[in-house]
Amino acid sequence: MDNPADPADPANPAETVSTARWFARGARQFLSIPAMILMASFVGFAGLARASGIGLVETVVMAGGIWALPSCVVLVGAVQTGASLAATFIAVSLSAFRLMPMVMSIVPVMRAERTSKLTLLFLSHFVAVTAWVFGMAKLPGLPREARAAYFAGFAVTLTSGAMIVAGVSHELAGALPPLLAAGLTLLTPLYFTVSLWGAARLASDRLALAFGVAAWPAMHWLEPNFELIWTGLVGGTAAFLVGRRIDAGRRRRVPAATENAGMEVGP
Repeated sequence: MDNPADPADPANPAETVSTARWFARGARQFLSIPAMILMASFVGFAGLARASGIGLVETVVMAGGIWALPSCVVLVGAVQTGASLAATFIAVSLSAFRLMPMVMSIVPVMRAERTSKLTLLFLSHFVAVTAWVFGMAKLPGLPREARAAYFAGFAVTLTSGAMIVAGVSHELAGALPPLLAAGLTLLTPLYFTVSLWGAARLASDRLALAFGVAAWPAMHWLEPNFELIWTGLVGGTAAFLVGRRIDAGRRRRVPAATENAGMEVGP
């Protein structure tokens, strides 16, 4: 794996490395465990699409055009149930709303003084969980002018790889046991959960995951058609309220500890 250059290292200032080099450095991050897990998940998705009667071209277009795997699965489910075009459009759009906070949080991290809005709009298409976790972990350590190219290298390569994997897997899906295909599809949510827990910095972030898991069975029993929406609303609200009190308590303790330490070592 390629380590990002240290912006403080005079041997690697952003001005001496071209945009193409930063793009290539980002593309090399494709050879990583998160990317491989995502590719394995698209093997399972291709098997699901083929079993649902979706053709090769449509499967590849879904992998590149919709990109986020949960939204692709929602579309396949809508096709399976014979939902109308309008209902399918609404379902896929609603499943994509969860990506909006990710886009809003990563764009300020990615943007440099000379980064155009058109570039940011293009890169926003590639913001899903894997790319977002990667970007939030790697980009802050890079020079501002290099971040968009570095993220583009990783995200474009990741999406292109998913399209290739989906196409090849669709053709080979007949030889894949159904249980194995379903198991590969489940790799993605498991990886998402672990990654989000590891990337969480505030108490409310981790509480949201814990409260969501705890609330889902009850929400599914109460309203099985909208359990995800209610789970997010109830679990997220509770996590925000409880986490805010915990984080406020931590902020009060840190200045007090700093003040006490200063009194002990002072003259």
